[in-house]
Amino acid sequence: MSKRLDYNQIAPAGVKALGGVYGYVIQSGLSPTLVELVYLRISQINNCAYCLDMHTRDLLRKGVKIEKLALVQAWKEAGNLFDERERAALAWAETVTRVAETNVPDEAYQAARSVFDERELVDLTIAIGLMNAYNRLAISFRNTPQAALEK
Repeated sequence: MSKRLDYNQIAPAGVKALGGVYGYVIQSGLSPTLVELVYLRISQINNCAYCLDMHTRDLLRKGVKIEKLALVQAWKEAGNLFDERERAALAWAETVTRVAETNVPDEAYQAARSVFDERELVDLTIAIGLMNAYNRLAISFRNTPQAALEK
């Protein structure tokens, strides 16, 4: 599979605008590791090879153990490997990413609100929306994962 086009070169202002949202998320006060775990889970759901590769590498650099990374997609069955905030964030990321299927039910909202305050939940949802946008760009235009370039 080859890259279709380089959206960074074609629409730099649009990509820069997304980067501004990324900068907002970074300064939001949410744990960087929590946000990266959410990004990884969203990328798993969307099957974005480019983003899966990038976020796995980022989490490894942050010191997250490979055993934890291997179980992100099965976090519900991973016992205490994921803490309460991580479990709540991953559940929220799943239901928001699959909005067309889930319609983000009241129970999901209440579960997330029991762990995150209003601002944190809005910031987390902004992060979820951002990663879904990045996934759609990378998949649509066939960004090549770094791992594939290293072969």
